[in-house]
Amino acid sequence: MSDLARGRHETAEERADRRWGELLQELRVAQTGVQILFGFLLTVVFQPGFEKLDGPGRHIYVATVVLGAATTGALVGPVSLHRLVTGRRLKPQTVTWASRLTVLGLVLLLCTMASAMLLIMRVALRGSGALWLVAGMLLWFVLCWFVLPLYARHRAARDDGGGDS
Repeated sequence: MSDLARGRHETAEERADRRWGELLQELRVAQTGVQILFGFLLTVVFQPGFEKLDGPGRHIYVATVVLGAATTGALVGPVSLHRLVTGRRLKPQTVTWASRLTVLGLVLLLCTMASAMLLIMRVALRGSGALWLVAGMLLWFVLCWFVLPLYARHRAARDDGGGDS
């Protein structure tokens, strides 16, 4: 069923404006969490206990910081993209690219969360069961962040013949 048949009467530009506003709201939620996590990660290396971290723990820490930086880049990217193309009549394309960067940011956030949890659980549990806990949480994040939304999208497309709002 088309947007028009559902009662939404908007031009391509109005649709792009609406979708951009929705994307900004989503980014605000994700960026706040990422900024807090990344800020915390940056301070860990300066804590006295960091010296006690073993070699694999340090490697996990470095990977986590790099993933956190990549996540920040992907989730701030839509802001830069919008700012640099504003006024060029590229809003629909901007929304598409910003959406892709946001999904990439969510995948990177998933990796950052898993890596941070692995680091913390290795220390807290002295390695025992850490991988199982992280794997369980990783599965939970994948279910909540990707499987459920994709399932809902699939159901909606099947029920009304497709369409992307």
